[in-house]
Amino acid sequence: MQKRIAILGSTGSIGTQALEVISRNPNKFEVEVLTAQNNVDLLIEQSLKHSPNAVVIGNELYYDRIKAALESYPIKVYCGAEAIAQVTTFDSVDMVLTAMVGFSGLKPTIEAIRAGKSIALANKETLVVAGEMIMKEAAAKRVSILPVDSEHSAIFQCLVGEGNNPIEKIFLTASGGPFRERGLKELEMVTPDEALRHPNWCMGPKITIDSATLMNKGLEVIEARWLFGVGPDEIKVVVHPQSIIHSMVQFSDGSIKAQMGLPDMRLPIQYAFSYPDRFESDFERFDFFKYPSLTFGQPNTKFFRNLALAYEALRKGGNWPCILNAANEVAVEAFLKEKIGFLQMPELIERTLGRSTFIKEPVLEDYFNSDLQARRVAQEQI
Repeated sequence: MQKRIAILGSTGSIGTQALEVISRNPNKFEVEVLTAQNNVDLLIEQSLKHSPNAVVIGNELYYDRIKAALESYPIKVYCGAEAIAQVTTFDSVDMVLTAMVGFSGLKPTIEAIRAGKSIALANKETLVVAGEMIMKEAAAKRVSILPVDSEHSAIFQCLVGEGNNPIEKIFLTASGGPFRERGLKELEMVTPDEALRHPNWCMGPKITIDSATLMNKGLEVIEARWLFGVGPDEIKVVVHPQSIIHSMVQFSDGSIKAQMGLPDMRLPIQYAFSYPDRFESDFERFDFFKYPSLTFGQPNTKFFRNLALAYEALRKGGNWPCILNAANEVAVEAFLKEKIGFLQMPELIERTLGRSTFIKEPVLEDYFNSDLQARRVAQEQI
């Protein structure tokens, strides 16, 4: 039977690559739902090509436009954030790929879990903000959360077949971004255009900036804590500029497993869709002779303060990771609009953490309130 998939964020980098994976495996996967926030033209194009059961445009201003474009097709059309959350619960959906950017992915992911849907998780912010709650909900519903991030997919693959063998350490690899060899004075002059040129990966603007500041790796550290049940001291970030080893797991006997491959997000997407099977693909294969050396180094948390802030938020717990995430989303948007500089992003995040209300044991409502407060506090400083 075909696995029927809802793609939340189908017009973004992960969403478009997921549709390519589905197109390459038409007998195995079927598009059931597509959603986007603003890119109505691409959403219309995708809907006409893949014929989903339903589509949702998050920005209600575009509803009439997409409704008119699809009115002669058997496709249900909805709009708004509530509709995005509701379509994940459809009986016709087998798996939900959460590829939305930022905090907006939290509510639809929770609704999908509560409806018993398998989750292919590309929205790391969901676990950053409310990891403990999400994992408890998933366990209670016996829902699988399959990581799509290349690093977490690599760790997941390294753990297959290991049963209850204890993890001693997780090594999250990082390319280091385009500025890993620059000094502080050079970083002060970084422009948004420069920061958007990632050396290895093709990603959306928010994730690309996060990679340049190492916040992306910090968020992945928090995500790994919840996905794999390890503490912050068992998660180590290693700078690996070639992005060939996607992450590693060290076990209690000292043995290390690594998952390798070319930097191609279609691979972890397909694995999440097909798990526990591996489907054939015609993706480019890794050639050892083209990479005669793989190098590793330590991240510079003095110059790239965001990674250290993420570790601090993880150790403090409560709603601090939620505040960190909200402040970062504001900081990245302000940097892209050239309202603040590259080195001002971690400064803004750190001040927001210090000026927001800390809640040791937050409930779901607290996460939404903390997100709003942190965004307000951050905006006031710009």
